[in-house]
Order: sequence, then structure tokens, then C-alpha cells
Amino acid sequence: MHYLHTMVRVKDLEQSLDFYCNKLGLVEIRRMDSEAGRFTLVYLAAPGDQQSAQANDAPLLELTYNWDTEDYSGGRNFGHLAFAVDDIYAICERLQAQGVTINRPPRDGWMAFIRSPDQISIELLQKGKPLPVQEPWASMASVGVW
Repeated sequence: MHYLHTMVRVKDLEQSLDFYCNKLGLVEIRRMDSEAGRFTLVYLAAPGDQQSAQANDAPLLELTYNWDTEDYSGGRNFGHLAFAVDDIYAICERLQAQGVTINRPPRDGWMAFIRSPDQISIELLQKGKPLPVQEPWASMASVGVW
């Protein structure tokens, strides 16, 4: 057995692609439109998984966009997606500069949480050991839920 993908339903595909690709840094691997099913599937991979995703069709994040209006609730019930990052402070600073709320700042140099436009929690974990604690993150309060 091996992991294939996680599917997340999104309300606004362009807004979600802006968040996941332009802000978070994921890469679009493939896309499929279904006229009969009235949906679009977009498969994304983390840059470090791009080669594996293209060769093995895994690991991927599948964004499912249903063309007909539908409200999705309970994004927090999903749990969260998790990504290992090279520099927790640098990515949080970059995301914050792009208008992304850091719900749980990396006060410990190891873990942060943000949320997608569809309120999916995303955990960012420092690769290896935690970075030394530093400001402004150490004093920053959490915002909302994650």
C-alpha cells in the first residue's frame, strides 16, 4: 500500500489555485474537466514531490471544483494537510506578506498553521530540528482556529 492523494472540495478554483500554487508554492501536475459530471479536478504536488508525483501519480493534493453552486461546511472536520518546509520562518513571512493569516504562528520554530480559502487547515512543519525561537513569531498570538 502507498499514499495516493488527498481530495479537498473548493468553492472558487482560481482563488484556491492562487493560494495553493502562488502563495504556498505547490505545482500543478495535471487537470481534468468532466462535462458530464460538471466538475474539474486539479492535482497539485509539493515541489519536493513533483518528480515522484509525475512518475507515480502520487503523492498529490486533488482540488475538486464542482461547477454547480454548493456550500461546503465543516472544513475543520477534515483535519489538516501537512507539509515539511525548509525554513518555517521564511515561509510564514512570505505567506503573511501575501495576505495569508498565520493562525498558529511558529512560536517554537517548528510548527505553524494557516487556512486555505475554503478553511482547510494546513500545518507547516520545520524539516529536521526546530529553528531557534525568534521574534516576532515567539510573541505572536494565535488567531482564530486551525
